[in-house]
Amino acid sequence: MSAVPLTPGGAAAERRPTRSTLSLLGERVIEALIKLSGVSAVIFVVAIFFFIFREAAPVLWSKDFHILEFLFSTEWYPTSVSNVRYGTLALTVGTLSVTAVAIVLAVPFGLGAAIFVSEFCSPKLKETLKIVIELLAAIPSVVWGFVGLTVMSKIIVTLTGTAVGVNLLNGGVILALMSVPIIVSIGEDALRAVPDSYREAAVALGATRWQTVYRVLLPAAKNGLLAAVLLGVGRAVGETMAVLMATGHAVHIPDGLLNSVRTLTANVAAELGEAPAGSSHYRVLFLTGVLLFWITMVVNVAADLVVRGIRRK
Repeated sequence: MSAVPLTPGGAAAERRPTRSTLSLLGERVIEALIKLSGVSAVIFVVAIFFFIFREAAPVLWSKDFHILEFLFSTEWYPTSVSNVRYGTLALTVGTLSVTAVAIVLAVPFGLGAAIFVSEFCSPKLKETLKIVIELLAAIPSVVWGFVGLTVMSKIIVTLTGTAVGVNLLNGGVILALMSVPIIVSIGEDALRAVPDSYREAAVALGATRWQTVYRVLLPAAKNGLLAAVLLGVGRAVGETMAVLMATGHAVHIPDGLLNSVRTLTANVAAELGEAPAGSSHYRVLFLTGVLLFWITMVVNVAADLVVRGIRRK
C-alpha cells in the first residue's frame, strides 16, 4: 500500500481560518470595549454636570437672585428673613487660598520625595516607603480633619500665638499632607518611566546623580510630573471634610495665613442638609457646585495648555 501524501490543505490547514476568525472577533470586541470605556468617561462627566445644572437652573430666573451678586459679593446670608444674599466671592477666595497654600507646601516635598524614592534610596527602603505612602493616601479625609482640629491647631497656637488654631494655615497644611502621597506616587512612576539609557548616557558623560536628575530626568519626565501636580491640585480643590473641620468656617476674605476661611465645598457640605429641597437656598448650593465644576475645568484646561507648550519646546 502506498502512503497518502499530506497536503497543505489538510485538517490542520482547515482549522486556521477558524482560529483567525475567532482572533479577529476577539480583537473587535476588545476594541469596542476600549472605545466604550473612553466614551463613557465623557458621558459620565456630561451627565454629572447636567444633573447639577438641572437642580440649579430654576434659581437663575428667580427675581431674588442676581448672578453678579452671586459671583462678586462677599455677603452670604441664605437664611435671612428680610434680606437674603448669596455672595460666593469670599468662598471662592477661601477655596483658592487654601489650595494655593497646600500646593506651595505639597509640590516641593512631593516632587522631592518622588526623586528620592526613584533615584536615591535602596530597593528595600524604596518598598517600605512606597507602602507608607500608599497608607497615607488611604487615610480618610475626616481623620485628617480630626488631626487638623486637635493636633495641628494646638501646634499653630503654640508657634504663632494666635487665639484660634483652625484657620487658613491649618487647612493648607492638612491639604498638603493629603496631596503629597498622590504627587509622590505619580511622580515616582513618571521618573521610573524614563528609559535607563538616559541615565547610562548621563553617567557615561561624567554627570553626578544630581546633575542626572536635574538635567536629564526632570526634563524627560516633565509631563508626568506636571500631571502629578495637577492631580494634587484637584485633590486640594475638591476636598470637603478636612477643610470643613480645619479652616474655621468663617465667611470672609482672608488677609493673612492665620485668618479663618470657608471653602465652596465645605459650605455645600455644611448647609445642603439643612436647606429645604427645591428652595432658593437649595438651588444656590447646587449652583455653587456648578461654579466649583468650572473652576476645576479651568485648572485642567490651563494645565493641558501648559503641557502642550512644554511638548512644543
